[in-house]
Order: sequence, then structure tokens, then C-alpha cells
Amino acid sequence: MVLATQNPIEMEGTYPLPEAQVDRFFFKLLLQYPTRDELARIADFTTAGPPAALREVLDTPDILQMRQWVRDVPLADIVKDYAVRLVLSTHPQREPGNEAAPLAQKFVLYGSSPRGLQSVILAAKARALLAGRPNVSFEDIRQMVPPSLRHRLILNLEADAEGIGAEKILSEVVERVAEVS
Repeated sequence: MVLATQNPIEMEGTYPLPEAQVDRFFFKLLLQYPTRDELARIADFTTAGPPAALREVLDTPDILQMRQWVRDVPLADIVKDYAVRLVLSTHPQREPGNEAAPLAQKFVLYGSSPRGLQSVILAAKARALLAGRPNVSFEDIRQMVPPSLRHRLILNLEADAEGIGAEKILSEVVERVAEVS
């Protein structure tokens, strides 16, 4: 597992990853600046005595079993089709009869890759499993679109000039794509 951070201030000595490498990240999470209480906790954890010793809570077989449980969560064809149509709606050029979201049509150079669809579905399966539900819902899919796809849209210069980001485009995609076609 690889975690990476992107510092919005310090770019000297760092270089943006090529789109093909960014696409390999499962999620892009947006973190807000810590609240007053969170900052106080950070200070407590990082300026006090040594941290508590780590203890193993899962071993490799447990992790592999949990990964398999996620993959085994059922996904109805109608819900899978919804996820597929959401991903396709991020593309400015679509197959006949399938319209891209207007913001995607105007501001997206390249929509989500197949890896984006895989991320949406696997994350939705994990969300259903964690909620104790036996299958993936439309809501699971909707909730997993932003973290799964926000880093997979390649926007044009017009989007940058108008201040349009992936969040706004994905919001419109989710709003416009019906659960059932």
C-alpha cells in the first residue's frame, strides 16, 4: 500500500506525477486544515513522551481474507450499469445515445479511466460491507465517485481559467445520471 501527500504550498524540488501514475491511486482524499481541538491533539501526540508501542492487529492472511470479503459483496447488474454510466459521463466524447454531463463536455479533456470504475465499485463494496449491508446500493456508488474519480479527470485550460474543478464536474455527473437508464 502506498500513501502519498500533496503539499499545496511547497513545490520546489517536487514534481507532479504524470496522469498515468496518478490514475493508479485508488482515492484522492481532500483534507481540511485541522480544527482547534485537532491541532491541540496533534500537539499532544507529537510533543509529549514517546508514542505507545505498536502492536499487530491484523496479519497477512487476515488482510487477504478481508480483501476477498470486499470482492465477494454482490453487485447487481443495474447498480453496476449505474456506475458505468457515471464514469462514461465524465468523458467529453461519448458513444451515440449517451450524453456527457455538460460541464464534462465543456471542461474535460479526458474522463475517468477503467481504473476509476474499478475504484468506485470496490470502494462501494467496502462501504456496503462496513455498513453491514449484503449488497452495494446506488448510494454506495454515489458516495464513492468523488474520492475515486476526482484525480482521474484531466481538465482543459478553460476549466482552470473559469475556476471549475473536478468536484463541480463530478457533482453534476452524479446529479444528472439517473439510477436506471
